[in-house]
Amino acid sequence: MRAYFALVHKDPDSAYGVSFPDIPGVFSASDEEGDIVANAMEALELFAEDGEMPEPSPVETIVSHPDVHDELASGAFLVRVPFVERDTRVVRANVTFEAGMLRAIDETAQRRGLTRSAFLASCARKEIEAAG
Repeated sequence: MRAYFALVHKDPDSAYGVSFPDIPGVFSASDEEGDIVANAMEALELFAEDGEMPEPSPVETIVSHPDVHDELASGAFLVRVPFVERDTRVVRANVTFEAGMLRAIDETAQRRGLTRSAFLASCARKEIEAAG
C-alpha cells in the first residue's frame, strides 16, 4: 500500500493544517489531532478521483526540501498517510475466524446495524488509519 508523508503544522487558536510535499495543492485540516490521518486520507482519495497519484518520496527526500526543513524547525511534524484507492467494485473474499470471534463480530455488527462485511471493512479502515 502506498503512503505519503504529510506536513502538519498548527498555529495557536487554529486547526491543524496538513499539506503534502509530494502533491502540491492538496491540503487538509483537522480540529482534533486524532483526526489528522483520517482527514488527510480523505484529501488524498478526493485528489486521486481527478488526478494521477505521483510515486511517494522517501522521508529522506521529503525532509531535504528547504521549505519542509524550515517548517519542521518551526514546530511542524510529519505523519505517514496511507493511500486507500477508492474502488467501489465489490470483491468476494474468503476469510477464516475462530467460531467465538465470528459470533462476536456478528453480534457487534448487528447491534450497530451493519452487515458483517461492512463492520469488518470499517474495522480494517480504522486500523489502516491508526497505522498511518
